[in-house]
Amino acid sequence: MGELVTARLVLHPMTIGDAERVVAGVPEGDARWAAGYPDEGEVFAARRFLRTCADTGDPGPFGNYEIRLREDGTAIGGAGFHGPADETGTVTIGYGLVPSARGSGYASEALRALLRLAREQGATRVKGDADHDNVASHHVMTAAGMRPAGQDERVRYFETAWPSGTTTPEPLDLRR
Repeated sequence: MGELVTARLVLHPMTIGDAERVVAGVPEGDARWAAGYPDEGEVFAARRFLRTCADTGDPGPFGNYEIRLREDGTAIGGAGFHGPADETGTVTIGYGLVPSARGSGYASEALRALLRLAREQGATRVKGDADHDNVASHHVMTAAGMRPAGQDERVRYFETAWPSGTTTPEPLDLRR
């Protein structure tokens, strides 16, 4: 799986080496990490990715992606899938940015790229959730095209779905 390139971002597919460096908190060579990267959420996602790779192999396009600024390659967060599609074609996503990158539309831009990828890879539904008080994340998911799908005492759920059997969309130039 190659990098996903959008207008302002590059979503770099995480490798085992990338995940090990995130867990260790040490960038490789001349890699650029924004202040605060990786945070607890990125370390947790990197550990989950490493467990998945050890247990069932690389999840391919349904893995983790490091979110980098297209202009200079600085890592500002991460986004990805919690695993491959289940028997119903459903995948779950997650994402996070360092504080200095929030509020600029980067998370919605990254999430739109992942939604497109999920559809191109045959997923029929993408789910996500955010704590009730995380209104910014609610806005990210709705801005990317997801809709509220319920809530419980802790979180609000969001999803987007496509009818099964629909044709895969033409590849989209995400750089626009």
